[in-house]
Order: sequence, then C-alpha cells, then structure tokens
Amino acid sequence: MALETSLAEPAPVRQIANAIAGWVDRLGAVWVEGQVAQVSRRPGLGTVFMTLRDAVADISVPVTCSRVLFDSLNPPLVEGASVVIHAKPSYYANRGTLSLAAREIRMVGLGELLARLERRRQLLAAEGLFERHLKRPLPFLPTRVGLVTAPNSAAERDVLENARRRWPAVRFEVAYAAMQGTRSCAEVMEAIDRLDRHPEVDVIVVARGGGSVEDLLPFSDEALVRAVAATRTPVVSAIGHEPDQPLLDLVADVRASTPTDAAKLVVPDVVDELRGVEAARERLRSVLAGWLAREQAGLDALRSRPALADPRSLVEARVTEIEQLRDRARRTLGHRLDRAADDIDHQRARARALSPLATLERGYAVLQDADGHVVTSVAGVAAGAAVSVRVADGRVHATTTGVEADPLETTGGTDG
Repeated sequence: MALETSLAEPAPVRQIANAIAGWVDRLGAVWVEGQVAQVSRRPGLGTVFMTLRDAVADISVPVTCSRVLFDSLNPPLVEGASVVIHAKPSYYANRGTLSLAAREIRMVGLGELLARLERRRQLLAAEGLFERHLKRPLPFLPTRVGLVTAPNSAAERDVLENARRRWPAVRFEVAYAAMQGTRSCAEVMEAIDRLDRHPEVDVIVVARGGGSVEDLLPFSDEALVRAVAATRTPVVSAIGHEPDQPLLDLVADVRASTPTDAAKLVVPDVVDELRGVEAARERLRSVLAGWLAREQAGLDALRSRPALADPRSLVEARVTEIEQLRDRARRTLGHRLDRAADDIDHQRARARALSPLATLERGYAVLQDADGHVVTSVAGVAAGAAVSVRVADGRVHATTTGVEADPLETTGGTDG
C-alpha cells in the first residue's frame, strides 16, 4: 500500500526505510547476470561479500553469499568472472543499502569455459602430468632447435631473429602447423611428434602470439597435453603473453612468457659466454699466478736455509765432527794400548820373577841325575855318577867325584 504523506504530515525516515524493505522483500528471488567486480572474505565471518557489476552499464550491486556456497564453487570464483546468480534482494534499513543474498552461483560464457579448463587441469594434475620432478633440463647449446609455429608468423620471426642474434650459429628445424582453429591441435601434435623423432633436435619450442582464451583453447586440449608429456625431447611452451597460461605451459618442461623469451631460454648469449670465458680465464690466470707465487716463495724460503744455500756446510760440519771423533778414538785407543802394554810388562815382570830361569840367572843351578830326575839330596848321588847341571843359559854335564852332606842338615840344624 502506498504511504499517505503530506507536507503537514511527513513520514519519518524509519517508516520510509521499512516500507522500502517491505517492497523489496515482496520482489522474491531473482536470477541476475553480471560480472564479479570485487570479492571480500573477512576473517571469522561466515559470509562472503562481493560486488556484481553490469556488463554494459556502469551499475553495480552488493552481493552476499555463505562461505560454504562460495567455497564449493569449482573452479573457485575470481574477480572478473561472468556469473548468473539466483539471489533474494534485501534492503538493510539501518544503512539504507540494497544487496542480493545469493542462493546459487553459476558460471556463464567465458567463466563456464574457464571452469571446464580448471576441471581438466585438476584431472591432469591428479594424474601427475605436471609434477616438477618430470621436468627435463634444457641443453646448454642444442645441436638443432625444433620450432612449431604458424608459417610467416610474428612468433616465428621473434624466435628465429632473437635466437640468431644471441647465438649466430644456431640451427633450426621448423615444423609449421595451424596455431588456431579446429585443425590446430592435430597439426601441432603431428609437428611435435616429427621433431621428437628427429635425431638432431635437442629441444622443441611451441610458439604462438597472444590471443583470447578461445584462440588459445587448442593448447589446453587433453590429447595435446598428453602428447607433450610423452615426448623424449624437452619442450618449451611459448604460447601467448605473460597473463596467458594454457595447460601446455604446465606440462611443458619450461614455460616462456613470450616467443622472444623462448629464444633467450633455448640458446645462450654468445657475448655473455665470451665474457664468462674471459672472466674464467682471468680467474684461472690469477689462481695460477697466486699458486706460482706461493710455490716460488716456498722455494726461496727453502733455498735461503743454510743447508741449501751452501750444502757443503753440512759436510764440513760433519768432517770436523768426524775428525774430532777420530782423534778421540785414537787417544782412547792409545790410552788403552798404553795401559795394556803396562799391564803386559807388569805381568811379564811378575812371570819372570816367578820363573825358574830368573832364579838360575841369579847363580842357582838344577842338578839332575842320568835319568833326568832332579837331585834334591846328596843321598841320591853316588861318587862317580854322571850328572847334568842346568844353568841359566844351558846345561853342564859332569861326573861327581864325591858327595858331602851339609852338617846342619844332618844334625837337624843349630840351636841358636
């Protein structure tokens, strides 16, 4: 019912706001199409706030939905996606704002296409086709670079010119294929297979310029993704520009943001490499010079030692030591010989003193009978017996004329 107001009886703000809320509530649930312009998820709240913008006019309306509904969307809802929302309009009287409480959200147009691509990406990722450990490193300097691109395209010129500018001797094996349209996927797969079987191709570049999502759709084809995953040759994906990311970028061994970037990735820069070689040569020279200087300093230190400066000094020192030892040995030997000679003389003197010859030399003699027995008593010798007298220098043979006994011996000695 329309409110009856007048200048004399105006309605208060709360009455008008409540009336508007009632009118909006009677509108019921509606289907609304638009583009998501802003998404806000506040921590601790079970509600997600969004802004839905009209695709043509500059008009937008706030939208709220439960966190459970928002999180259940596959693929996740992002800003810029086109959607159709089944929502209940509501008017918040306290702030005077109109919003839509979303009950269902569906992707449409490009959003639906992106949703299908996201589901395909999740399926292939679950199979492990995008795993990092499957990525193969690019060769430092490939023998030949395989290039899959459209004939006479800007991507072909970018790759060839930039690669040859970086490394003039680089060689290419170009396989042309349609890079857009219904025949694109099959031709690109055939070209990749031919280059993969080429014995000299060390890396394959798939290059195409930028385009819309629909134009780049062949490079997200499941058959193409699996064909690239099965190749033995490393593959570089150079599709579109930096924001573009078809599924080929995920399965390729290396992703290049542009065809020009792909040329920089597959071949080194000859100028940088020459600088690196020169820097390495200088470092080698410096290290070698330092090593030689250290070795020369060590050699000089060794040569400066007295033993090496004049090796004869060691011999001369030993000669002097040997001479001293020899003199000591001679003196010691002389002393020992002298002591031994003195000892011999002493022993000789003792032996001579005890020898019977020494007694004989003092005038004594030894008397022996004819049988050679020593005569110690006159009783053993008769007159006229042949005897032998042993003196110091020989023997005297004689015959006794008589025997005379010692009176003292006969009487047994004297008394006093």
